[in-house]
Amino acid sequence: MARSKVAIVLCLDVGFTMSSSAPDEESSLEQAKKVMTKFVQRQVFAESKDEVAVVLFGTDGTRNDLASRDQYQNITVHRSLMLPDFDLLEDIQDGIKPGSEQADFLDAIIVCMDLLQKQTVGKKYEKRHIELFTDLGSTVSEDQLEIIIANLKKTGISLQFFLPFPVDVDDEGGDTSASVHSHIHRNPFPRKGLTEQQKEGIDVVRKLMHTLDEEGGLEEVYTFRESLERLSMFKKIERRPMAWPCQLTIGSNLSIRIVAYKSVTEEKVKKVWTTVDAKTLRKDDVQKETVYCLNDDDETEVQKDDTIQGFRYGSDIVPFSKEDEEQMKYKTEAKCFSVLGFSRSSQIQRHCYMGNHVLKVFAAKDDENAAVAFSALVHALDELKVVAVVRYAYDRRSNPQIGAAFPYIKDSYECLQHKAFHPNEPLPPIEEHLLEMLEMPSVVKERCQGPLEKIKALFPLKEVVKKKDKTTAQDIFKDSSEDGLNPKKPRIEDEEGSFSIMKLAEGNVTSVGSVNPAEDFRILVRQKNADFKDVSQQLINHIDQFLENKGSQYYMKGINCIRVFREEAVKLSKVQCFNAFLQALKSKVEDKALADFWEIMMQDRISLITEDEAKESSVTSEEAEKFLAPKEKKNEILPPTDEGGDVDDLLDMM
Repeated sequence: MARSKVAIVLCLDVGFTMSSSAPDEESSLEQAKKVMTKFVQRQVFAESKDEVAVVLFGTDGTRNDLASRDQYQNITVHRSLMLPDFDLLEDIQDGIKPGSEQADFLDAIIVCMDLLQKQTVGKKYEKRHIELFTDLGSTVSEDQLEIIIANLKKTGISLQFFLPFPVDVDDEGGDTSASVHSHIHRNPFPRKGLTEQQKEGIDVVRKLMHTLDEEGGLEEVYTFRESLERLSMFKKIERRPMAWPCQLTIGSNLSIRIVAYKSVTEEKVKKVWTTVDAKTLRKDDVQKETVYCLNDDDETEVQKDDTIQGFRYGSDIVPFSKEDEEQMKYKTEAKCFSVLGFSRSSQIQRHCYMGNHVLKVFAAKDDENAAVAFSALVHALDELKVVAVVRYAYDRRSNPQIGAAFPYIKDSYECLQHKAFHPNEPLPPIEEHLLEMLEMPSVVKERCQGPLEKIKALFPLKEVVKKKDKTTAQDIFKDSSEDGLNPKKPRIEDEEGSFSIMKLAEGNVTSVGSVNPAEDFRILVRQKNADFKDVSQQLINHIDQFLENKGSQYYMKGINCIRVFREEAVKLSKVQCFNAFLQALKSKVEDKALADFWEIMMQDRISLITEDEAKESSVTSEEAEKFLAPKEKKNEILPPTDEGGDVDDLLDMM
């Protein structure tokens, strides 16, 4: 099924400024005509059903429905809405000539809107669109700008501008938000090279497009050069498959609603050659006439109604009339897709999986019962390694065919299915063939070996041996009653004892920020006179915010904060503070249905601080292990997933 068609108006400025150019340079009019030619070529060769009209402004004459004595002058409707063809291509190249007048491009937009309104009445179009090609060299009046904007929004007509220069041509230090395409295509028209009229036109285009779409309006303004590059890319013929709804039957009692699509179909090339009169070159002047004659000396002419089909059998001809053909034709009751039996998949030859008669079958959309039944059938065929032998008839006019229905399960849904059936279990390991796809190709690896060895030689890596800690006078003359460090005075220095840039910034951190909350927390609690409870509350607020946002990146940031919180609580003997927080967190996770977050906590084994880790804790290892386990819930039957997907678009299902 082809997509809905679009009505497009190509609005071209042919005024005298468009045809003027420097020596050895192409004029703006010629560049615009090239863009239009490329666009129409794509439409013609892609066999698009979109209809195209052409409006010219700046012409010597006037021809449009809105023209009056002093309004909408020098604007011509060159071609009405119709399918693009080779005549249009030839007309763009040779028929469109430069004019000697000028016209307001806003008036031209109004004429295009009027054309679209009148010529699309009673027809169904997915979209109506105006493409305007100009150098903004003509005088422009903003009197009707607000009316134009209001009507474009009301009618849903979209608008694009194509200019010889980008709209971000501006003085240095100006508004850089309009930099649409300047990073790719450097501006060949510096600000000082534009006329005052073109500068005014740019301001009007900005105002118009910003009002239509505040964020992405200027993205609909293109340069001629950029458009030529984009339109030079190949565009394939767009086809959408036709759905074939039917009932899959197994015996007389089981029926499943299905929808099928052709997997591959042969694209039939349209006949482009025809016979014309040699003198007039017109097809209508040639008439074909078929005459039936007897095989006798006089070649006696007979009427077509007096003839029937006949087949040669040796020297005899056996007559076979239409009545005989109808009597012998097999009568099919209706379309069907019925299972006759089952066979081992190894008995099906490989060529049966290919060709024009291969169908992709899915459960009917929005039918939960059909999805469950069809999924069960597919998985059963896959587990037993069998195929279903089916009788297939497209409709009552078609002869039935015998086929084999084999299961196909998409790998991309395996993880979703696993979580649906086993919500509390970790995901299975990645399949081997997927890992192989991520590996670097052996050819590339071999080619990189030489340069890598060279890099190793030029930039050698040496292992840095950590220096032993120096023994200080404090260590020598410490209290003999102490066997080790005083537990009341925990050591909060870095275990590595190495220089860190973060140590230089410790004096600048005054609160736990949102950019790097874990590191801020670590720095603050190690400062003198730090209030651990106050600082930890700041960290807890950020953790709560991460859980509210949801998403893997926020979850991992929250996990990192909890891990640092736990480490510092053990070092600074603030065990109760952390354990109380973690118990409150688990209750919050259960209330807000954040099971996926708690699963990460289980995988990372982040639980309560036990008595084995800190003497201030009264939690045993068994209690900490039990704390991680989620509360048991009653078994719930999960609604089946829709295996069918979007029946209107087979590519999305594939």
